[in-house]
Amino acid sequence: MKTVITSLSADDAITTLLATIEAENMRVVTHINGQANAAKMGKVVPADQILEVFRPDFAIRVWAACKPAGLDIPIRIHVYEEGDEVKVACRLPSEVFAPFGVNELDAIGVELDGIFNSILKSIPEA
Repeated sequence: MKTVITSLSADDAITTLLATIEAENMRVVTHINGQANAAKMGKVVPADQILEVFRPDFAIRVWAACKPAGLDIPIRIHVYEEGDEVKVACRLPSEVFAPFGVNELDAIGVELDGIFNSILKSIPEA
């Protein structure tokens, strides 16, 4: 898992990630906002948001390479507060796909690693 500790607020990290995901020609499939969901129950929790990121053409390639790997897409980026730190974490696609042991899927993972590393590099380290 790749984790970046950032000087950005969680909201600013999300804003930066959303812009970079779009610039990298990827798609946010789902944005899960944990603290907003907790607030609906009257609870206050530290920032905890997940962006599920992928793109249909990559999904088609993953399914063709290894249908069971479809369970592990989209790839998640987790933005959360831990103590006084804001962290952005992601299991890179090559790590997600490695357990399947399929060469074609491994190659897709390496290709996607470049994109996800670029997305994560948009977050300044603390």
